[in-house]
Amino acid sequence: MTMEFDRIVRGTLVLPDRLLPHGWVAISGERIVAIGNGPSPSAQSVEDFGAALVFPGFIDGQTHATSYKGLPGFEATSQSALAGGITTMVDMPFDNPDPLNTVERLALKVEALETLSYCDVALYATIAPGQGTAEMAKLAGAGVCAFKISSIESHPVRFPRLPADDTLAILKASVETGLPVGLHNEDQEIVRAAIAALKAAGRTSPEWHEPSRPLAAEMAATANFLELGKATGAHVHIVHISHPRGYDLVARYREEGVRATGEMCVHYLHFDAARDVGRLGARMKVSPPIRSGVLDALWQTLADGKIALVSSDHSSWPVDNKLVPSIFDAGAGIPGLETLVPSFFTDLSARVAEPARVLYEQVCEKPAKLFGLWGQKGALAPGFDADIAVLEAGSFPFDASATRDGLNWSPYDGETFGARIAATFLRGRKVWDGHDVFGSAGFGRYVKRAA
Repeated sequence: MTMEFDRIVRGTLVLPDRLLPHGWVAISGERIVAIGNGPSPSAQSVEDFGAALVFPGFIDGQTHATSYKGLPGFEATSQSALAGGITTMVDMPFDNPDPLNTVERLALKVEALETLSYCDVALYATIAPGQGTAEMAKLAGAGVCAFKISSIESHPVRFPRLPADDTLAILKASVETGLPVGLHNEDQEIVRAAIAALKAAGRTSPEWHEPSRPLAAEMAATANFLELGKATGAHVHIVHISHPRGYDLVARYREEGVRATGEMCVHYLHFDAARDVGRLGARMKVSPPIRSGVLDALWQTLADGKIALVSSDHSSWPVDNKLVPSIFDAGAGIPGLETLVPSFFTDLSARVAEPARVLYEQVCEKPAKLFGLWGQKGALAPGFDADIAVLEAGSFPFDASATRDGLNWSPYDGETFGARIAATFLRGRKVWDGHDVFGSAGFGRYVKRAA
């Protein structure tokens, strides 16, 4: 008796080891059950995307869905994720008004995402200054995928600075959990002194954001954290590095046996401060800043294998938060869920021989493995969730006013991408057809890190 599958998705499959033209993915329930090419087996539904690239659902390893609107922010943000081919967000813990630093707050966030989210979500947790480390094992046992702390204060409660003794204790305690500890890597004293000096001189226009957060501040915080990682044996993860020197530092410590990784945010591979700040102003403000004159060198770090994964660092700031007189009063962060994959693939196509392979590694396989989701997420393979993103090549102007994030602005507005997300499937269900989201609030699930 021949088995009939629930759904077949056809196209050029992007597999862990190769591209498979004329391929098919067979789905039963929420899982992939078979992979092949040529004529497809019998199924209740067949979706044929021709020569388009069929990827595993993408994993955005750094999002801030709930940093502005609080837990209700999941609803719009997760719809934007599906429109961007992202089936799993890895969400940061700096929620508004309170960070995710206890199992009680974790339960509230899980309840919110399983009520409001359209996509699956893995979660970071954090530890507050002076809290101690007793909660870490409980949070790890409840499935959080990593911890995140900061060496600079963005908000005294929601996004505080961790003093060095707390950081050391957290890293020691993390070893038993096996979880990475991520760092927002800027030295507070250096940055605050630089901002004060620029303000005193009346230098408050957008071009002064980069010098207000000098490379020394980023490298000092990065090196300090890496050294603490060496002392403790913890997995130390730098969540965004804006300059090649940071990746070189991570690589040196890794050569010494330190469990060290460095993450790239996609905007660092696309924008150049000297070239773009004049037209974009505060719309391109992120921290650490997009720097001048390092684009080619950052791409070389990618070619050299020094980047752990590429993420969006999606931030849910409304554009009004950018349109203020002083660059130092503008919010840091940009929307990125719908531009991560199209912009990265477009840039990859101009710079590397195998853009689909690199996109797969950096936005599917590597984040799945780093955050403990591999085996469920990150590959087109039997037994994995039937998360699929279809990437169609062409020429596609990006109109930020049409985004699904509820923000409707972007520094990428008006650019033309060489690809678009033609369809997204989450656990076997078609949730995006290139024009509309067909998912539903609460279809998203909390994805726990594998033990």
